[in-house]
Amino acid sequence: LHVIGDVKKALNYMLPLVEKNLHPKWMKQIMAWRMQDYCPVDDESVIKPHQLLQALSDAMENDTREDAIYVTDVGQHQMWAAQYLKHRNPRSFISSGGLGTMGFGYGAAIGAQIACPKNRVVHITGDGSFHMNMNEACTAVSYQLPIITVIMNNSVLGMVRQWQDEFYDRRFAASEPERKTNYVKVIEGFGGKGFYCTNLAEFKEAIELALKEKVPTWIECVIDREERVLPMIAAGKTVDEIVMK
Repeated sequence: LHVIGDVKKALNYMLPLVEKNLHPKWMKQIMAWRMQDYCPVDDESVIKPHQLLQALSDAMENDTREDAIYVTDVGQHQMWAAQYLKHRNPRSFISSGGLGTMGFGYGAAIGAQIACPKNRVVHITGDGSFHMNMNEACTAVSYQLPIITVIMNNSVLGMVRQWQDEFYDRRFAASEPERKTNYVKVIEGFGGKGFYCTNLAEFKEAIELALKEKVPTWIECVIDREERVLPMIAAGKTVDEIVMK
């Protein structure tokens, strides 16, 4: 059957005709699957991606500005953000999901902040993507945009390296640039504020201080290059071949 019409009106017509069904057997099976799901291990002596993003979400919930808008670049940080960020409202997560464009994030964050000046805009990026256009800090400073950029720095092209690790027997090619960029000095040179973090406590302190700034702020977070996005499914594979560790 097909229905042609205004979707709001059509759904309102159809909803009274739908009988409620709880599907207890389905829900029991889903809960059993969840018990077998991948669960990352906490470690506050370093920066674990899932803990960083949970701490970021908690800080945003306590922020005095309007609800946060999260913007990502492309790579491991993007997948971690999709997995672990807590969202309260729709249209608050901006990401290059289709084209997968590295360098997308900072320009998109600038656009979001200009369009929504009352909202907190948080740009989540990796050191690979951010090198594509971090020069746009001059634009953010010129327009006095208090964007907070969280840089997940593992000194490699994380997602490319992860695939080379998993599927090409760790034959790494062009995925370990080993950049030595001092992000704190770079953003201070542009006229913003920078922080450097190596563990969760330092990040929590940095994000609280960043929330008080009125200029673009970068928070560099050092993470281990062996951290991986999990679970994952390779191209052409099925859920029966999911990678969990």
